[in-house]
Amino acid sequence: MSPKMRLSAVTLDCPDPLALMAFYQGATGLEPHAESGAEFAGLRGEHGLLIGFQRVDGHRAPTWPDPLVPQQLHLCFDVEDVDEAEARLLELGASRPEHQPNEKRWRVLIDPAGHPFCVIKARPRTDQERPADRP
Repeated sequence: MSPKMRLSAVTLDCPDPLALMAFYQGATGLEPHAESGAEFAGLRGEHGLLIGFQRVDGHRAPTWPDPLVPQQLHLCFDVEDVDEAEARLLELGASRPEHQPNEKRWRVLIDPAGHPFCVIKARPRTDQERPADRP
């Protein structure tokens, strides 16, 4: 039997953890981790999930969709209104790449440290839905 595991953290490399934390706090409304600082900052999510931001000297932002500096991961956020979420995130400092694989269903945006992420129209989840059904 395989060990039971629960995802506890997702951490993004960046040049300025506090600045990237502020962006995602504005985007999600999550509360900062009490020990956030210049080297590592974090936001506490549902069920204890931590979204972390760690300072990396010489950080190279992904160049998605160009594979020169590939994305290592991307985050997806369910939203009620994709257009409204996109506008708010752009005001917070996100940028919008020209390439949009499925603009009618989701939007790809780039956070201030260069990481791609998606906002997706929330839909009812079913027991049959598989991760492959999502972008």
